[in-house]
Amino acid sequence: MGERVVLRLSVRLLALAACVLAPMPAIAQDDLLVIAHRGASGDRPEHTLAAYELAIDQGADYIEPDLVATKDMVLVARHENEIGATTDVASRDEFRDRRRSKTIDGELVSGWFVEDFTLAELRTLRAKERLPALRPSNTRFDGLYQVPTFAEIVTLVRAKEAETGRAIGLYPELKHPTFLLQDAGIDMVDLLVAELREAGLDGADDAVFVQSFEVGTLERLDRMLDVRLVQLVKDEGGPADMRGLSYADMVSPAGLAEISAYADGIGAPVGLLFGPAGTALPVIADAKEAGLLVHAWTVRKENAFLPEQLRGRGGPAQTGCDESLYSTLASSGIDGVFTDDPGRMVSPDPTGNPVCMGGG
Repeated sequence: MGERVVLRLSVRLLALAACVLAPMPAIAQDDLLVIAHRGASGDRPEHTLAAYELAIDQGADYIEPDLVATKDMVLVARHENEIGATTDVASRDEFRDRRRSKTIDGELVSGWFVEDFTLAELRTLRAKERLPALRPSNTRFDGLYQVPTFAEIVTLVRAKEAETGRAIGLYPELKHPTFLLQDAGIDMVDLLVAELREAGLDGADDAVFVQSFEVGTLERLDRMLDVRLVQLVKDEGGPADMRGLSYADMVSPAGLAEISAYADGIGAPVGLLFGPAGTALPVIADAKEAGLLVHAWTVRKENAFLPEQLRGRGGPAQTGCDESLYSTLASSGIDGVFTDDPGRMVSPDPTGNPVCMGGG
């Protein structure tokens, strides 16, 4: 889920400030699923085992690995298949000739792509913070972590379940599956199905959601697995695999009814679920009427990702009133929230940010 969409939607959230600039009541975790967006990515470089483990330690209900695939068809966790911004590949002379330009879902992208590397080659790289200007404290971890495989993430979850005695869910997203099938002959659906079956995580009762912006991908998964599926939507455009279909059409009552034929929920940006007055838009009730869960993305603590009236003192990297926004979402009737900072959602600071508490 892209930052550009989130930043655009912040403008539409300005009116939420009136209902959230107050002391935040305690929110029971059971009231709303806390989904760790790329792990505890506000505190560690995203999509690393360290970020996932910290998110679990902070109390997240689910961790979200975005999945791409290597040249030798191993699922690994990166936000995008282009890895120049999230690894040290650009500084590695041995991979200088791997730089490419590709048109992915209609957008020209230049850089280094996971599908052009074997797993062994990818293992020589190290992860780095993707947003160093906004999260400078995370850069101290640059160079420490490898890109994890999905199998390693499953192993981590099971180890932490044994340690904590609680269930920890997995919420993978398949990134650009149609592009990867057409460009590199990599079938992401088959790879994920095989790994979930091997792990014994392919049943309706397993703590697994699989999400995608593509329709055909989810329809295939619905025929192959019993896990819960989530159709991702945005405030503009449409699925890459369904030319002519818009996300706007998909969140209409008729579109949501069609989604319910193959999916169990929708994942939508906050600005698509709430109007200018901070009130829930009909899409929430319409989705519920269609029998769909509603998960919202993404709550982040930095001022850069918050509407103006929810920003704290200081610049874009400083902490704003994210906990208050989360409280508002928790009282809206939705079912889950993606956040980069699960610890702040699970155990909010009772002293809060003075600005958010009505201070000067």
